[in-house]
Amino acid sequence: MNASEVNQTRIEQIRAALEAALSTDSLEITDESHLHAGHAGARSGKGHFHVKIVASEFAGLALVKRHRLVYNAVGELMDREIHALGIEAIAPSDQID
Repeated sequence: MNASEVNQTRIEQIRAALEAALSTDSLEITDESHLHAGHAGARSGKGHFHVKIVASEFAGLALVKRHRLVYNAVGELMDREIHALGIEAIAPSDQID
């Protein structure tokens, strides 16, 4: 399996973990690993990802608590598959129509 296929599998794992833990209205996951080629974390074989997630659980929570919910959801993946995770955690009420 090449690096692209590995990271696609990781995206599927991230999606499954987040959707299992949170009531997602919207979820976008981007593989940013190619932006970190040569970086010490990239040499570990783990990926760099960005998630943009809209979930009702984020309503009324401070940013750090929203991020904590995301990290809790993907906790095991952080140990073995993810080196870095950028997070945009949005409550449905935060969105502008």
